[in-house]
Amino acid sequence: MNKEIIKFIRKSYEMNQRDFAKIVSCSFSLIALVEVGKRSVTANLENKIKTAFDLDDQQLQSIASFVSEISKGVPPFM
Repeated sequence: MNKEIIKFIRKSYEMNQRDFAKIVSCSFSLIALVEVGKRSVTANLENKIKTAFDLDDQQLQSIASFVSEISKGVPPFM
């Protein structure tokens, strides 16, 4: 999991960083720092996000693929 995936999940649920942090049970500042690249995603944070949003490894892989395609500027369905 990386900062782009976290931001994608957060925005998919139309949440701001504070609301996302509350759902994930971490600090707002941690989410903000991760999203700007000043902190890395720890295993603990990844597990909290997976639990909070009921995501498994396969779903995360799908999200990662989608985010990767978006970052290339190519629609993922092409």
